[in-house]
Amino acid sequence: MKISTKGRYALRLMLDIALTSSGQPVPLRDVAERQDISDKYLEQIVTQLSRAGLVRSVRGAGGGYLLTRAPEEYTVGEILRVLEGSLAPVVCAEEGCTCDRIDQCVTVEVWTKIRQAVNQVVDGMTLGDLVTRYQEKCGPSA
Repeated sequence: MKISTKGRYALRLMLDIALTSSGQPVPLRDVAERQDISDKYLEQIVTQLSRAGLVRSVRGAGGGYLLTRAPEEYTVGEILRVLEGSLAPVVCAEEGCTCDRIDQCVTVEVWTKIRQAVNQVVDGMTLGDLVTRYQEKCGPSA
């Protein structure tokens, strides 16, 4: 399983907003510049995050994007799933799989364990944890 650039950039976008907003909207062009990501590509990503209710936009002068909750209230898994969908490595490992072979398939156990391990990691880590780790690694943000 690979996380797409959209998933990776969504996590970087959310982290950037968490680190720099201080309650003020963060302009997308500023995030694009700091993260070295195309602002057009970030627009596609932030649209999906906004539709999912993870960020909200503020229009006008001084506008930009804000988190809708505290960083500690977002899991990494929640953010990734907005862009990636299921994080299961194969379709038959997804919840509710209706494969005709499921009762006699042994390999599905491997895929299910991989899905469970990935979900445990991404659902056990919050955006707040990433903020803390960033500050430990890089110092306080601006």
